[in-house]
Amino acid sequence: MRHTLIKLLVFWGALTLSSSVLSNPASGATVLMYHHFGESRFSSTNVTLQQFDAHLHYLEQNHFKIWPLEKIIKRLETGHAFPDRVVAITIDDAYRSIYTHAYPRLKKRGWPFTVFVSTDPIDKQMPAFMSWDQMREMQQHGASFANHTTHHDFLINRKENETADNWRLRIRHDLKTAQQRLQTELGSAPALFAYPYGEYHSALQQIVQDLGWSAFGQQSGVVSQYSDRLALPRYPMAAQFAALPSFKTRVMSLPLPVINASPVDTIIKQQNPPRLQLTLAQDDDVQTDQLNCFASNQEAAKVTWVDKEKGRFSVKADKPFNSRRSRYNCTAPSKRSGRYYWYSHLWISPTPGSSNN
Repeated sequence: MRHTLIKLLVFWGALTLSSSVLSNPASGATVLMYHHFGESRFSSTNVTLQQFDAHLHYLEQNHFKIWPLEKIIKRLETGHAFPDRVVAITIDDAYRSIYTHAYPRLKKRGWPFTVFVSTDPIDKQMPAFMSWDQMREMQQHGASFANHTTHHDFLINRKENETADNWRLRIRHDLKTAQQRLQTELGSAPALFAYPYGEYHSALQQIVQDLGWSAFGQQSGVVSQYSDRLALPRYPMAAQFAALPSFKTRVMSLPLPVINASPVDTIIKQQNPPRLQLTLAQDDDVQTDQLNCFASNQEAAKVTWVDKEKGRFSVKADKPFNSRRSRYNCTAPSKRSGRYYWYSHLWISPTPGSSNN
């Protein structure tokens, strides 16, 4: 496992970066994540059409730059700064409401967007999902389609009596099969991946790295040169988070300059609630005296400064996490009025009766 983590850090330079490498550390891109449009029965993953219209209107009226994901990844690879107000639109799972509701609105504006596709429901022509023909049409008007596995499984779980080696073979085969289906049906398959349910850990990240892809989770935050290319953040846009005031705060947020996070892995092991230690790069615009962290479904988490001069602090929730997925979210205001620096760390509680790598 240690060898795996070292490879991750060396290959991507993801979690420990010298600030001298960054041409403009405060610059970044906000990646939005949607699922359902105008389907109220999916309350936790749906955005109403009125909300989506308000989102698009706000982006349009406030001169945001809507970039395709691949352009954002290219900017990360070159190390160049992002201009202000860059946003990417992503949609998971390829539901039919994307074609009927989101696509016409985005096509009208000529805006690019990326749909992360689980290929098996499309191949089975399940009625809740789009068809390959619809996707081919959408490709002609700004849409791109990327890998979200074949079956949308809980990837980090091993099956009963499955060894770690067999798990790796099974997951790698699933990801490669989905990539081939995209290539066959759509003629292209970008080196992008979205983790189902936003779940990842070090062993899964290693597989994605070996395939040469960049990967997105569902933890909030802004993509920047500080980001782990194997766990890029996105802001979920659904339920209470889709309200316009919340939307405005998120699209105007900035990347908290986290240059080191420990532990690296997301799995909660012996200590629950887990302790997270973060180190921030020096940035006079980040008002660290007003830094606050929050734990999922709890009040503010305890922040302890280990070495304020060097930007090191720890975060720990007051109570143990009971949900499968939880997060620590840390924010600090910018000196620029109304803007906040943002960082989120995923935690996963082992599922009873299953094995996590």
